Amino acid sequence: MSPSLKGILFMCAGVLCLAIGDAIAKWLGEVHSPLQIIFFRTLVSLPLIALLAHYGGGLRKLRTRRPFVHLVRGLIYAGTMVCFVFGLTLLPLAEATAIAFVAPLFVTLLSVPLLGERIDPPVLAASLFGFAGVLIVVRPGGDAFQLGSLVLIGAALFYALMMITARRYGTTESLWAMVFYMTLVPMVLAAVALPWVWQMPQPWHWLGFFGAGVVGVGATACITMAFRFAPAAIAAPFDYTAMLWAVLLGWWFWGEMPDVWVFVGSALIIGSGLAIAYHDRRTTLKRRPTS
Repeated sequence: MSPSLKGILFMCAGVLCLAIGDAIAKWLGEVHSPLQIIFFRTLVSLPLIALLAHYGGGLRKLRTRRPFVHLVRGLIYAGTMVCFVFGLTLLPLAEATAIAFVAPLFVTLLSVPLLGERIDPPVLAASLFGFAGVLIVVRPGGDAFQLGSLVLIGAALFYALMMITARRYGTTESLWAMVFYMTLVPMVLAAVALPWVWQMPQPWHWLGFFGAGVVGVGATACITMAFRFAPAAIAAPFDYTAMLWAVLLGWWFWGEMPDVWVFVGSALIIGSGLAIAYHDRRTTLKRRPTS
């Protein structure tokens, strides 16, 4: 099996884990506060992340000289999780996933003021098509629908900020340190708020809390392995297989079937993302020195 194929398979497995985690969060969110879901999810994830760090080079990988950066990233991640879990309770799974796809477009646009990068005209045009796709998916209607859409766009914005900080500091901090502290901060915040939002879980809910934490770490591990085996330009587009899983899981568990406009908007968003990835790959190849 070629390294690129291994990378693609790892990416698909990681995306499947994310989709399962989203479905579990949506199910738990029908009863429990997003903060309670976040607490148990991070409580399960944190020791697993430490274990992976141990086998990935030792716990020294968790050392950091930038605690403030990790605190800020953790706060941003907490905002991402709260908005996304809350949004899942308001919208069908496929629509929530489609709106979340706007995050890479936010990364592209925010990289100009925050990282000083330049956007080429083709990338800007593709981003505008992507946002047009988001508007098609959102189509403001009832009050609950509008709130759910806005909350999920907020989650995508928070996620984009998290990715930008990863790009900014990822060369000086280890991967596992960034993931560990990013998970630790939301757990502490959720633990502080837990007495005010606590609902006694049913026995099967405990399995959901545990499963969400396990698949969350599984997603991180698989996606990390994907980028180790395959170039980003090859592995990253398979992130969009999340839409397939979201449609299947939403239909299977909740009887949700997106209308045609959700698929049209999703196609525009996915197409814009693929166009940006293709442009970045061509630009990188042109800049690579020839021997």
